[in-house]
Amino acid sequence: MYKILEKERLSSQVVKMKIDAPHVAKKALAGQFIILRVDEVGERIPLTIADYDREAGTTTIIFQEVGYSTIKLGQKNAGDYLIDFVGPLGIASHVDEYKGKNICVIGGGLGCAIAYPQAKAFYNAGANVDVIAGFRNSDFIILEKEMAAVSNKLSIVTDDGSNGHKGLVTDVLNQSIADGANYDLVIAIGPLVMMKFVCLATKPHNIKTLVSMNSTMVDGTGMCGCCRLTVDGKTKFACVDGPDFDGHLVDFDETIRKASMYKEHERNQCNLEGMKNA
Repeated sequence: MYKILEKERLSSQVVKMKIDAPHVAKKALAGQFIILRVDEVGERIPLTIADYDREAGTTTIIFQEVGYSTIKLGQKNAGDYLIDFVGPLGIASHVDEYKGKNICVIGGGLGCAIAYPQAKAFYNAGANVDVIAGFRNSDFIILEKEMAAVSNKLSIVTDDGSNGHKGLVTDVLNQSIADGANYDLVIAIGPLVMMKFVCLATKPHNIKTLVSMNSTMVDGTGMCGCCRLTVDGKTKFACVDGPDFDGHLVDFDETIRKASMYKEHERNQCNLEGMKNA
């Protein structure tokens, strides 16, 4: 059993939890994830490790209440327990080789919960880090202070212009490239469509671009096949081969089609349990 030590609501649907999980905190690195179960009958869900404290033995997760299991997780409070909390899983980001290099980390919505530890790792490794964070509007902004603290420049983007730049994250990215940002690496984390268009923006400039493919997972070991995707014409598994992949080689159209397969099931399950719609 894994105790929830702290719970903080970052927005109306986004929750941050600090979990007593010393075995995860001991080995966790940026880019890795955990798989948890809320209770004995719960499904296994993957969540990125948003932060960790090796000395305190704590691991931090951030999630959005959008489906049956995340809604159940959001109903837990500090002092409650989770039955499973397995990790760290996945291949950690390679940060040391980018010391002194120019990095742009782009997060979209809840993807900023993953962008933050990535930016933090590169920043602490000595890279020059720009962060572009996109949100629907000012009510959905999360981790602004945290991202500002681990970047040389933070650009906030909102769809409606209620905070920061009005438009898309690619607008700011394209302008930065035009202004001579000279990025050695761009990392995009967020909605699949956003990551696709970031990759389309960087490809003409031959800028290496990594995307975090947080697909549906069950076992996290490559056995179930739920997280498979096509990269450079080959089948890969996000859980063991990723979650980071060369964005210029990912078949986004196929992945976007697959991502919609479970939406109807989620809606039906939430309706059966009397929860708000996923």
